[in-house]
Amino acid sequence: MSESTTETGADARETDVLVVGSGIAGCAAALAAARSGANVLVATKATAPEDASTDWAQGGIAVTGEDPETFREDVLDASDGTADPEAVDILVGDARDAVEDVLVDTIGVPFDGAPAGAGLDDYDHGREAAHSERRILHVNASTGGHVLRPFLNHLRDHDGVTFLEDAMALDFLTHEGRVHGVHLLREGSVEPVFAGATVLATGGIGACYGTTTNPDGATGDGVAMAAFAGARIADMQYVQFHPTAYPGDDPFLVSEAVRGEGAVLRNGEGERFMPGVHDDAELAPRDVVARAVKDERDRTGEVRLDVSPVEPDFRTEFPDLAELCDERDVDPEDGIPVAPAEHYLCGGIAVDERGRTTLDRLFAAGECARTGVHGANRLASTSLLEGLVWGLRAGETAADAGADAAERIETQEPLDSDPELPDEFASAKYARLRETMDSAVGVERTHADLEQARSTIRRLKGEVDAYTRTRVSRSLYELRNATVCALLVARAASEAPSAGCHHVVDADAEGSANGGARADD
Repeated sequence: MSESTTETGADARETDVLVVGSGIAGCAAALAAARSGANVLVATKATAPEDASTDWAQGGIAVTGEDPETFREDVLDASDGTADPEAVDILVGDARDAVEDVLVDTIGVPFDGAPAGAGLDDYDHGREAAHSERRILHVNASTGGHVLRPFLNHLRDHDGVTFLEDAMALDFLTHEGRVHGVHLLREGSVEPVFAGATVLATGGIGACYGTTTNPDGATGDGVAMAAFAGARIADMQYVQFHPTAYPGDDPFLVSEAVRGEGAVLRNGEGERFMPGVHDDAELAPRDVVARAVKDERDRTGEVRLDVSPVEPDFRTEFPDLAELCDERDVDPEDGIPVAPAEHYLCGGIAVDERGRTTLDRLFAAGECARTGVHGANRLASTSLLEGLVWGLRAGETAADAGADAAERIETQEPLDSDPELPDEFASAKYARLRETMDSAVGVERTHADLEQARSTIRRLKGEVDAYTRTRVSRSLYELRNATVCALLVARAASEAPSAGCHHVVDADAEGSANGGARADD
């Protein structure tokens, strides 16, 4: 953006609550704000549900059972003892009411095992890694799509909620420490949107990595925007890798629920190896399993998921996954080839128990937010739940803060929107970024590799910044955001001690806990 300012025109958009993002966290925030009487505008890059990470979620959503303490202990144990106990109490305490109110009673998700609208205890409950009991509601192995699509349909029919699709937030409109909205890039032009309160629900950073379970649009937009604006960013070193993703052409995630139903991991020599790694074997925390899979692939050439123990059989129990295998000419009876892939950012924009960031009138929820629930490693099937719980909390609080509070301010004169980046420029920069992140900031890390990664990404960021000074396009800003997030991850990783999914193999070298980060290095 340029340095000059201009008075905003009368035709600029204005709303009580602006939600940026349309996954489960954004939908929950919009629903809660609208229920509180706010006018809500949802701005999203997505043009279809599958553009959001929520739609890709397979396993399900964990709910609190008769003994909440076991759920709490499982979250804390999976986090390598680093999760915030107060945040975990909120997740566990709100889980049952939030799922029942929104997913069952309001949008009617057809969870397996009982008719839609049944009581939570009537549905089938699955088990996944690091869970001590069966507590996961699911729809086959494609739960996310069965949650997001009816949620979006419900909101489109809800009074007071408006959607702007194919609209990318570029930066915040700020004055004296308060966020007044965002600049949106839409239909080839940049326009200001003023809001009494803004909720970021922009998802994760999968585009920083070459191998990921996330959609292409997971470029870390909200985290980068917040970092540029001076919001506190925390725990960026905690990037979770899912241990069982199909590594061939057209990769896909093989849900942890398959291991929960008895599937086992075998190395290239046909040996089952997880019982020798952890007492819980294939159901150990994700970071433990991911490292073991990587080590066995390095040692024996491959790892396969043996699905023969699944009852009554894999195809009957997981037809969606069986179809994905068939599309790739993979015969599940031979075992499904698997490898770790970037899956989830446990850190992000630091928020409190109501989703408030360190910037006035700015909230965040979902994967872009660091609530403290996950600590150094996320417990399986808690991402949809966290997005739902904190989305509802952020939306309700934002509605109160933003009621009739939208204020038009002088804004920077936006640059003209230019065409998208040349394909060769974007592909070359992404290739270098992803190669660096995959090799140096992956499942296992060394301090030397991390320092080299920081240097490489800093140079790359400088090359991208040279373009952002003179032009605006979606592809350019997505590349900028991905580069900024990668730099934040590499820097936090180089400064923090080994824990959970941040595994430093030369961990005896000194490190210091990462209290926060900004977009510069």
